[in-house]
Amino acid sequence: MRSVPEIIKNLIIINLIFFIGTLVIGNFAYDILALHYPKNPSFGYWQLLTHMFMHGGIYHILFNMFGLWMFGSPLVQMWGRNKFLFYYISCGIGAALLQLLFYYFQIHAVVDNLLSQGYLLDEIYNNVLPNKGTYFDSKLVGASGALYGILVAFAFLFPNSELMLIFLPVPIKAKFFVPIILILDLFLGFSSYSIGPIAHFAHVGGAITGFVMLWYWKRNQFNNKRWN
Repeated sequence: MRSVPEIIKNLIIINLIFFIGTLVIGNFAYDILALHYPKNPSFGYWQLLTHMFMHGGIYHILFNMFGLWMFGSPLVQMWGRNKFLFYYISCGIGAALLQLLFYYFQIHAVVDNLLSQGYLLDEIYNNVLPNKGTYFDSKLVGASGALYGILVAFAFLFPNSELMLIFLPVPIKAKFFVPIILILDLFLGFSSYSIGPIAHFAHVGGAITGFVMLWYWKRNQFNNKRWN
């Protein structure tokens, strides 16, 4: 761990503290810190930040922290602590916003259908949606959106580095690897083939946010400048 950049080490420690805390406190921690749909009574603006330090299980946090260490470390070495942290948090928030937008369209379709059946709007949000099993009660957790932003930055800065998928142990250059997994996320997000409750559009949102920031930085000639 002595060779790990301090900011990466601190982020991993914070994530572990949150994870252990959820094991101790239980579902109450998810009610407060996971990201809820804005019209849900449990929603809080702080959740746009706190949700990216929450995780749903041991494999979830291990995979994300491994990715943070592996792909985030070279970015910190190139950018410095402050710039990396700004980028990381921005990608996490961008990921959450796109996932919430997806929730909005899904929930809006249900609301329109219920309104056509004669339900009142207050009745829908207070009584019907909470018991209908929709995205209205979803809890978004994880650093995956921010991690996808990091993957985009890694591919942007180290395009010819070779990476491998766990289920496809064939070396693929980063400039091809990242688009492949993004296309896969889009496919799974729009289809019914997703394995488990994965927020695919959060992944895409983090990647898009990261790409826009990198494009802006490159255009303004400070993509590789350090902020500290």
